[in-house]
Amino acid sequence: MALSAAASSPATAPVSEARLDAEGMLALVLARLEDDKAEDIVSIELRGKTTIADYMVVASGRSQRHVGAIAEHLVEALKEQGVKGIRVEGMPACDWVLIDASDVIVHVFQPEVRGFYNIEKMWSGALPGGSPKMTRG
Repeated sequence: MALSAAASSPATAPVSEARLDAEGMLALVLARLEDDKAEDIVSIELRGKTTIADYMVVASGRSQRHVGAIAEHLVEALKEQGVKGIRVEGMPACDWVLIDASDVIVHVFQPEVRGFYNIEKMWSGALPGGSPKMTRG
């Protein structure tokens, strides 16, 4: 009996019941990318620049398999934390996978594809009001 009472206590409620704010989601994304050995991780603050998201994260994987694994693990981690409505594009090819988790958009590239699109430069130079805040991981 004591176990079930403790399990229903608000102090022991699973984290997944609380909605992650943008900063919490960003921290989760960055930690998961680090854990999966993603390379050249860059986070870009988009607040006040666009309404599509609060943050964009760009990272690289060493191969198609690595990019796919990074994306799969990240989606699993977000779902475990209760994030709903996650949209994923690019999984079959795994050259460039986009994960839209509403407040945070994540792009995972193979290095040559990332270099071709140069999305960090596009977002830092094309936004009204100056460059967004970029942080390298």
